[in-house]
Amino acid sequence: MECTIKWVDGMTFLAETGTGHVVAMDGAPDAGGRNLAPRPMEMMLAGAGGCTAFDVVLILQRGRHDVRNCEVKLVAERAETDPKVFTRITFHFTVTGKGLKREVVERAVHLSAEKYCSASIMLAKTAEMVHEVTIVDVE
Repeated sequence: MECTIKWVDGMTFLAETGTGHVVAMDGAPDAGGRNLAPRPMEMMLAGAGGCTAFDVVLILQRGRHDVRNCEVKLVAERAETDPKVFTRITFHFTVTGKGLKREVVERAVHLSAEKYCSASIMLAKTAEMVHEVTIVDVE
């Protein structure tokens, strides 16, 4: 896996991934940024959310469960002093589908958290991970 980061100006940077995708990052105004794009730490949090959502949907689909939507809201706490690593991350999953059983969805979340989601497993080295699940049943 590769990524190249290029400084644009101010505190704006462009990341070009090995697969050819480009993502902008910027700093807060008090750090010289212009608030034009997400902060690097926000990108890390978003990456963990995307990774785990991908896993949960894939696990449920492979189990032939009728999953229609998956949303994950992440709330992170950081250390007060440098390095300001994540110290606690709460993942709140809202999974929508027809006839989804709580134990099946919770198992998918657990498998992602403990086995498959490289991003959140890596972040768990410094942060307490909390997982919450809401299931929305549709007809």
